[in-house]
Amino acid sequence: MDQITAVIITLNEERNIGRCLYSLKGVADEVIVIDSFSADGTQKICEERGARFVQQEWQGYSRTKNAGNELATHDFILSIDADEALSEELRTSILAVKAQGLQGAYSFNRLANYCGKWIKHCGWYPDKKVRIFPKGKAEWKGDHVHEELVISPDVHINWLSGDLHHYSYYTRIEHRERAMNYARLGAEKVRYKRGLGVKILLSPPFRFFQMFVLQGGILDGKAGFDICRITAWEVMMKYKLGLRAPSA
Repeated sequence: MDQITAVIITLNEERNIGRCLYSLKGVADEVIVIDSFSADGTQKICEERGARFVQQEWQGYSRTKNAGNELATHDFILSIDADEALSEELRTSILAVKAQGLQGAYSFNRLANYCGKWIKHCGWYPDKKVRIFPKGKAEWKGDHVHEELVISPDVHINWLSGDLHHYSYYTRIEHRERAMNYARLGAEKVRYKRGLGVKILLSPPFRFFQMFVLQGGILDGKAGFDICRITAWEVMMKYKLGLRAPSA
């Protein structure tokens, strides 16, 4: 049976990491946690559950995840975030392909939990992710806002049933704070580009309409409305900040 190393990056994840590690039990043969000097109980929880806990300065999402991959002692890597957990159906699917022998990479859907509600629309689901791959055949790239897994073209990607549960936001305030952070990062990419004033006027309402109507956010009720509203606000703030000169 092929063996899997799970790689997780953390910073003050005590409210999430225990759930994540519990879901990996019996699936991952090794768990490596790359931590950026958490000040809460993250380290204690990880060590109690047998994870290899490595601390290093933050290098950005991609470089930090790649550093964890390099430390893996098994041929296959399961990349998972601290605020994610394998569903029972996904655990069963992974165990089945492990028993048969892992071949190529594996993707599955990610289902977000937003303030206690599972979100099936807003463009959030199905959020297909490739998270199991052979070591040395994939690399995380890009650090500006969202990292991307780049897989060698000779690796076949298989699909597994079952969801990766993502506990995205616990409160609307938390969502708004993170949206502001993403807006600041996004502003660096659009700064000095033409047409930002027009984008401020047109892009936010279009984004809301796209998510709430075209992508069915209305079917997620109040949670769906809040997701679409805050995302549209993030888009507006990105272009507003992009118009401003960087601070000295």
